[in-house]
Amino acid sequence: MDKQIAVKAVLVAAVASGQGKTTTTAALARKLVRMGQRVRVFKCGPDFIDPMLLERASGAPVRSLDLWMVGAEQCRAQLAQAATEADAILIEGVMGLYDGTPSSADLARQFQVPVMAVIDASAMAQTAGALVHGLRDYGPVEMAGVIANRVASPGHAAMIAASLRDIPLFGTLARQDKSLPERHLGLVLPDEVGGIDALLDQLADSLTFDEAAWNHLPPVQLDMPPAPARQAPQLDGKTVAVARDAAFMFLYPANLDTLETLGATLRYFSPLADEPVPADADAVYLPGGYPELHAQALSQAHTWRDSIRAAHAAGMPIVAECGGMMALAETLSDPQGEIWPMAGLLPGEVRMQTRLAGLGSQGIITPHGLLRGHTFHYSQLHTELAPIAYTIKHPSDAQGEAVYRAGSLTASYFHAYFASCPAATAALFLRRSAA
Repeated sequence: MDKQIAVKAVLVAAVASGQGKTTTTAALARKLVRMGQRVRVFKCGPDFIDPMLLERASGAPVRSLDLWMVGAEQCRAQLAQAATEADAILIEGVMGLYDGTPSSADLARQFQVPVMAVIDASAMAQTAGALVHGLRDYGPVEMAGVIANRVASPGHAAMIAASLRDIPLFGTLARQDKSLPERHLGLVLPDEVGGIDALLDQLADSLTFDEAAWNHLPPVQLDMPPAPARQAPQLDGKTVAVARDAAFMFLYPANLDTLETLGATLRYFSPLADEPVPADADAVYLPGGYPELHAQALSQAHTWRDSIRAAHAAGMPIVAECGGMMALAETLSDPQGEIWPMAGLLPGEVRMQTRLAGLGSQGIITPHGLLRGHTFHYSQLHTELAPIAYTIKHPSDAQGEAVYRAGSLTASYFHAYFASCPAATAALFLRRSAA
C-alpha cells in the first residue's frame, strides 16, 4: 500500500448522543456543497436513517464505516474511493466519541482523521474548554476544532472560543426554531419532512463557519488499498426481488452491491403499493423498515400477500430482516395497539413496545464464516417456532437474536451486512438443495 491519496477529512463527534452531530454534519455538508465543494459523507456504526438525511444534505450516497462490521480494509477502500471523487469527506461519529467497541475514536485513529467536536453549548460557557480538552486528551485523538451548537449570542460564542485555548472554534450553530423531527428508531425519514431541503439550507445559513480555517486544514493521507479479490459469481443468472418502499427501506447500499457482485440481477418492487413479487424472481429480499407505520395498508395489499405466499409455497428463498420479518408474521400490532393481519408465513404475532427490545452489533456463525451486522428494534415476535440459530453479540459473545426458518423463509431481527461474508450471503439466496 505505497500509493496514497490526499483529501480534506474530519470525523464529526461529540461527548454523547443528543449533542447535535447529525444536524451539524448535515449543515456542514450542505454549506460546503453550496461553496462549490464536492462532499462525501460517511456514518460510523450501524445506521440507516441518519445516512438518508446526510445523503439529502450532501447530494451523494452515504455509506457505513465500522471497524468490526465493515472491517478495516473495506473502510479504507471506501474512504480512498471517496477521496478520488471529493474535495471533502465528513464522517459522522456514533454516540459519544469513545463509546462502543470499536469506537468513533478508534476509527479516527485508524485512518488518522482529525476530530471535529460538536458540543451542546446551550447550558455552558467556559467549561466548554474543559470538555473539549478532555475529549482530545483522553484517547488521545487529533482535534481539528470545535463546532458549538445551540449558541445564544456572539458574546456566548466568544466565551467558548476563549476557553478552547489552542483548539480552534470552527463554527457555531444558533438554537434552531425548527429541528429535525424524530421517532422511535431515530430521525423521521427525509421524504416525510415537508420542506426538508429548505430546512437544510436554513441550517447551512445558520452555521457561522470559519472558511479560512477550514481551507487551511491539512489533508489526510489515505493509503490506496489493493484491488479487492474477485468474488465467485455464486448468484450468477439469479434474479433477487428486493422490497423497497416507505415500509421497507432499511438496507445498506453495500448489501445491494454485494448481491450484484455475486452475479445477481436486482428487481425492486413495492409491497406497500400492492405490487407482486416480480415474476422472474429466483429469491426475495425483505429488508427492515417501518411496517408498523403502514400496517393497515400492508394488511389490505392482497396482491402482494398472495404473491409472497405463492413464492414461499414454491420453495423460493426468502430473506426477511427485522421489518421484513414483521410483515411476514400472522399479525402485527401498530403503535396504537391495533392488530392487523400480515402475510402469515411465520407463525406468531409481532407486538410493538415503548422499550427498546434489541440494540447493538451482532454476527452469526455460518459454515462460510462470520456474517456480521447489527440489531435495533422496538417490537417482539411471539412465536412457538423454535429458532434454528442465534446470533452472537459483539464484543461479549452473549446470545443475540433468534434466527428462524419456516420452509424457504429465513427470518430474524438481525440486519446482516452482506459484504462481511459474501459466501454466507449467497447461501441465503440459493435454494437449499442447490446451496
